[in-house]
Amino acid sequence: MNVGLVSDIHGNRVALEAVLEDMPDVDALACAGDVVGYNPWPADCVDAVRERSVPTVLGNHDAAVVDRTGFRFNGMAQAGVRHAIEHLEDEQLEWLESLPEERLEFDGRVKLVHGHPENPDRYTYPEDFSPRLLGDEDVLVLGHTHVQHAERYAEGIVVNPGSVGQPRDGDPRAGYAVLDLEAMTVETRRVAYDVEAVQRAVKDAGLPERIGTRLARGK
Repeated sequence: MNVGLVSDIHGNRVALEAVLEDMPDVDALACAGDVVGYNPWPADCVDAVRERSVPTVLGNHDAAVVDRTGFRFNGMAQAGVRHAIEHLEDEQLEWLESLPEERLEFDGRVKLVHGHPENPDRYTYPEDFSPRLLGDEDVLVLGHTHVQHAERYAEGIVVNPGSVGQPRDGDPRAGYAVLDLEAMTVETRRVAYDVEAVQRAVKDAGLPERIGTRLARGK
């Protein structure tokens, strides 16, 4: 069974469309959270994930939109939360609200979290990867850092598929991964998309300009 892994879409419809077009044939998709935030298309991204019935966990930006908060965020993040609140319909907000903080999928073999299996708000960078993160699952999928990385241990796989909508690992291309549950392998992948189109849309939406400019640097 092949599973396409995505995370941190952050309202970037253009990047998400590029990922879905580039992704090889898979049997299922899974998302490690933060479907909304930052970029101009929260509703389109929620619909793209929801209509495909993609198993998804709640990210911190998703939670901020549901709770109508954002006071702990910087100005860019606060603006993205406000934008999402203003542009999501009730059924889209209800879908976000229904998301769990963790979930086991694919016969319990894959665990999805956003930040860390013990704390969804905690950043888990590649240097923090360890087989100790794994429980009974074969594969732990997490996001939150926007840094793509995967490690295979005797105990299983830990993978961050990278950010679809706002990479922060120095590579501006949208990140995702493909997991082969039979072979127990994972391939991290990148795909270029029209960053300039997103930058124009950020400006047109009245969002902070830096949301768009940082996309070109992948930072």
